[in-house]
Amino acid sequence: MITSSKQKAWSKAIATPATEFDSTFLSIIEGEIPTDLRGTLYRNGPARLSRGQQQVGHWFDGDGAILKVDFTDSGATGMYRYVQTQGYSNEQKEDAFIYPNYGMTAAGAFWNNWFKPLKNAANTSVLALPDRLLALWEGGKPHALDLNTLATIGTDTLSGLEKKQPFSAHPKVDPVTGKIFNHGVSGGANSTLNLYRCDSTGKLEQQNSHTLSGLPLIHDFCFAGEYLVFLVSPVRANLMPVALGQKSYSDSLEWKPELGTEILIFAKDDLSLVSQGKTDPWFQWHFANGYVNNEGNIVTEFTRFENLDTNQYLKEVASGYTETPSKGTLWSLTIHPQTAEVINNKQISDAAGEFPLVAPSKIGQDWRYTYLNVHRYGVKPGQELFNAIACFDRYTGNMAITDMGDNCYPSEPILVSRQDDSEHGWLITVVFDGNTDRSEVRIYQSDRLFELPVCRLALPSVIPHSFHGTWRQK
Repeated sequence: MITSSKQKAWSKAIATPATEFDSTFLSIIEGEIPTDLRGTLYRNGPARLSRGQQQVGHWFDGDGAILKVDFTDSGATGMYRYVQTQGYSNEQKEDAFIYPNYGMTAAGAFWNNWFKPLKNAANTSVLALPDRLLALWEGGKPHALDLNTLATIGTDTLSGLEKKQPFSAHPKVDPVTGKIFNHGVSGGANSTLNLYRCDSTGKLEQQNSHTLSGLPLIHDFCFAGEYLVFLVSPVRANLMPVALGQKSYSDSLEWKPELGTEILIFAKDDLSLVSQGKTDPWFQWHFANGYVNNEGNIVTEFTRFENLDTNQYLKEVASGYTETPSKGTLWSLTIHPQTAEVINNKQISDAAGEFPLVAPSKIGQDWRYTYLNVHRYGVKPGQELFNAIACFDRYTGNMAITDMGDNCYPSEPILVSRQDDSEHGWLITVVFDGNTDRSEVRIYQSDRLFELPVCRLALPSVIPHSFHGTWRQK
């Protein structure tokens, strides 16, 4: 359990393990559910950060749980379930953390790190397929869940993943073809970047691989028209202390700015390498989007950090108190696809933010509006979790920011597009209210973020701060 007089209100959301609940009708706090909002919201995030007196080493170590919210003509219902991974089940029986993880070493003697696999926490994102929901995690295979009951079916190979091939947490769905693109990094002294293309049902239909120098940290990639773009930041894992059980993977990461940021561009059609190059050092977790402009160049947008301090900040989140400054801002990078030469690299907003996303129909295409989490005005990065959502207008450079009030913390906003305007619609976010120690679902009109939410729905128990989600249209 997290206890400290220095902690902020957001720490109460993760102070104790989350409580599951069955399908429950969600009462309306205020407003009305929009009549054209019909479908299902799925969100994933670390829900258990402690067992007894044991605390996880990093926010990324928490066991994943899925929130499902159905919007129908009768109202909204919610359900919350832990992903029943093998590691979770075994640790439930032992009532102890026993596996190595991103920020943890295995319990017991150091050689346990040799014989016990990393626990697949299944806690990062979700992908809704026609017949199942995939709970995604950085370093392993997805877990398949029932779309309706959230019952865990088991690990999923997508009809082709080999034993040591992970399927990462940020797949991109081509809105034109329905094809699904993703990657996964296989570890080692010289690691392998695995590239995947799946059909719309999730069946693996093509893959390729590229050898990397050392073991970097590649969380996300950019789908840009006919290309897949990877920006490999100058972070490398020192595997020796990990193998000896002296350090976790997170603590073994070393910032090496002298390496610069490596640019890797692959063709969407056959996943072959088109070009590679290098540019200035920085770190990024997430891309907003990318496309090919009228000059035939790739334009990408992402949240840029100047170094790896963001990882230390995220480690501190698990303790309930953060103190490491870590400011990410939106940047735009233009690249020549055939040479990987940087044509333009500029900051486009100074607002401290993360979790950028665009309308699903605009993935890989030119777009205008980027939605993201930000800090309220006057909040210093490193002291708080994100406490507002925003819409950044790439044409004007303006950013509209909500004001949710003191001690209210929203998750990544998910856009449900209008039929007549794919870049606008309803923004859905799950909010923890630290004033009342409760969680709720809030629905905003995406082009009127200065106004109050159109609807607020009460959740039956606290939902810990989550990472990513998706919308499945009825």
